[in-house]
Amino acid sequence: MGRQPKQPNRQLVELLDETRPPLSRKGLARRVVERGRAVGVELRYDHTAVGRWVAGEQPNSPGPELIAEVLTEVLGRRVVPSDCGMSGGQNPADLGLEFSLSLAEATAAATALWRSDVERRRFLLGASYAVAVYPAASMRWLTLPGPEHPVSAGHRRIGQTDVDAVRTMTKAFRDLDNRVGGGKVRSTIVHYLHSSVTPLLHGSYNEPVGRQLFATTAELTKLAGWAAYDLEEHGLAQRYLIQALRMSRAAGNIGLGAEILAAMSHQATYVGRPGDAVDLARAAQIAARGAGLAALESECHMVEAHGHAARADSSSCATSLNAAERAFTRADSSRPAWLDYFDGAYMSAKTAHCFRDLGDFARAAQFAGQSLNMSDGYLRGRAFNLCLLASALAHDDPHEAARIGTEALDIISGLESHRTHAYLREVRHRLAAYTALPDIDHFRRQVLAITMRTD
Repeated sequence: MGRQPKQPNRQLVELLDETRPPLSRKGLARRVVERGRAVGVELRYDHTAVGRWVAGEQPNSPGPELIAEVLTEVLGRRVVPSDCGMSGGQNPADLGLEFSLSLAEATAAATALWRSDVERRRFLLGASYAVAVYPAASMRWLTLPGPEHPVSAGHRRIGQTDVDAVRTMTKAFRDLDNRVGGGKVRSTIVHYLHSSVTPLLHGSYNEPVGRQLFATTAELTKLAGWAAYDLEEHGLAQRYLIQALRMSRAAGNIGLGAEILAAMSHQATYVGRPGDAVDLARAAQIAARGAGLAALESECHMVEAHGHAARADSSSCATSLNAAERAFTRADSSRPAWLDYFDGAYMSAKTAHCFRDLGDFARAAQFAGQSLNMSDGYLRGRAFNLCLLASALAHDDPHEAARIGTEALDIISGLESHRTHAYLREVRHRLAAYTALPDIDHFRRQVLAITMRTD
């Protein structure tokens, strides 16, 4: 039997005819592309694509969802994909990018994100950084009334043993992430969240257990986001960090919320949004002060300093560095497990980043050298710090920079971390003027080989 011809999409035609002023095919395509870009989805629709939709072709998800959202905005009433003569998916294109208003919505959004990630849904693959979502999430985090009451009446009884099991797995995943890089653990973390944590969130628990469960789940969700960031999957990382922030809010754990906001600030600087990084860092400081954790407050000042450095604002950077140092001197040894990494070596590394971005390579080298006095187990961090030192030395001592860079290469060969490759490329770039020197040329060829092979 022959293939049935496509039927014209009269519902879409009628909706377009209803718009005032009339929305052209080119105008619809442009709006859909812009809406996709706002949630980190890159599309290539034009008026010919709209012509195919009118003729009866179904765009791939999240196309139907985005088309419905655009028409909702233009018509001033809610439009869903079926109204457009299209079959939309179960999840919107912005899944995970919104800080949910209610606890039920938050649980549904997080578990849907994990499920969609496990299923490798198309709209999550290659999602780019969405510039507006972090400011919106941080504002809602600051203004959402509370406290919330995380209780559930599901079939399975959830107790302290269940929470402790998630906590143990989170520690194991955190250690692995530091030792082997996000690429080797991310998918395992996501599968664990989907298969093991989702049933717990849907179980039966009282408020004390629920607060612990949401806090521990927030830690693990943040780690999944950090692993995605390490792979430079920035749009995916955003979704996980926003959901982690939401869960920390449900748990009433403002210190963990501050830590997640600081992670968002870290990423914002990395992707070239230093203004957003400063705003996120300042929101994190508000929470850190409320949590009474001086070390956490110090970290939040450090990420603000890095944002200022990326904006070439040396005065504001110095003010934030001084504030970070003052807070660090008040810190005691008692801190949550998720803050164990923040020590003097980490402070030195972040300070070195600031001076490097400000062009003060002598002081960058000084602090980068101090950062190498770090705890065991942080292999990826050591690779970062070695590259940082090599970058700072490249102009004055290129031979030493290449030697230190080679030491970093030896570590990075055992990691799966795209961020470490970015650090290597930075060193390679700074040594470009010295390619006539055999050791420099050899190092630059090694960097090119490893980054081209694995990126």
